[in-house]
Amino acid sequence: MKIKNLFIGDTDNTGIQFFRSLFVGGIATVADMAVLIFIREVFKVPEGIAAVFGFIVGLAVNYVISTYWVFAKAKVKNRAADFIAFGVIGIIGLGLTQLIIEPFSVKGMFGEGILVAHTVFGSLLPADKYYIIGKVIAVVLVYMWNFFARKFFLYNKSEKENEGDK
Repeated sequence: MKIKNLFIGDTDNTGIQFFRSLFVGGIATVADMAVLIFIREVFKVPEGIAAVFGFIVGLAVNYVISTYWVFAKAKVKNRAADFIAFGVIGIIGLGLTQLIIEPFSVKGMFGEGILVAHTVFGSLLPADKYYIIGKVIAVVLVYMWNFFARKFFLYNKSEKENEGDK
């Protein structure tokens, strides 16, 4: 495999798509985290609510870049339906993110998170910044969910297409 193939041209190769998706996920995560931290720190909005705004921005960035660079061939030909399905997978990821961030939150959906209440990280980090650790953990786990769910449900060739390639 040529290095050029990692960056240029359409591909159905899962390894190349995973590699490309790491870059897209990184860009989307930076957008997501920037919005999360900005809204949380500037407007003092609870972490869970700020994470929703970050999610929306990250999802939009991810969809646009993914559909042009990572997954060139969608099973769903209608762009609106494709975006909705892409978004549903993302919303499941958002739910996972919320569950992961909750124990790290000062003002979580269910009150103070267990890790904050017990100051698990001691003087290493102020308790009101624990949510950032939760978000980093969520990024890794939710990235895996998003990539494989989208690959399998939205952008994997159908059996009929595979037969045509033989």
